[in-house]
Amino acid sequence: MSITVKAKKIKLIGTDIDGVWTNGTMYYSPNGDFMKAFSTYDGMAVQILKEVGLDVLIMTGENSDMVRKRAEKLNIDKVYLGENEKLKRLKYICSRFEYELDEVAYIGDDINDFEVLEVVGLSAMPSSSPVLHKFNPDIITKRAGGEGAFREFVEEILAHR
Repeated sequence: MSITVKAKKIKLIGTDIDGVWTNGTMYYSPNGDFMKAFSTYDGMAVQILKEVGLDVLIMTGENSDMVRKRAEKLNIDKVYLGENEKLKRLKYICSRFEYELDEVAYIGDDINDFEVLEVVGLSAMPSSSPVLHKFNPDIITKRAGGEGAFREFVEEILAHR
């Protein structure tokens, strides 16, 4: 099935964070505080999605206040931190909000995203993913994680709708 056919069905855009919205690096201070850098391009992608009526879902294995604060700033209400069973969570979200799995597009970058990437309607990975050789997504972004990969993913979907 073509990306255009798949993209036209999409109602929910799901995303991992580390390795997609960030470059996967965590900065630690001597006091144990840590920071992540987020691309503003990805934040704009959320606004673009809201303008066209598509919903956003964040699922990440990290339980990070930084991710929570970034999601709050962008008014994303479907945020699941410390999520170790992403497929189970996605099925719950689909049931609760009346989405079908083929109406979901998801971008992830690592092994813990495979189960979700295999069942969604449209799958993507950033070019910087260390496991691209193990999975063949519908879309591989040219931009690396933390450099606007989510934005590119969103624009690719919208270009095919």
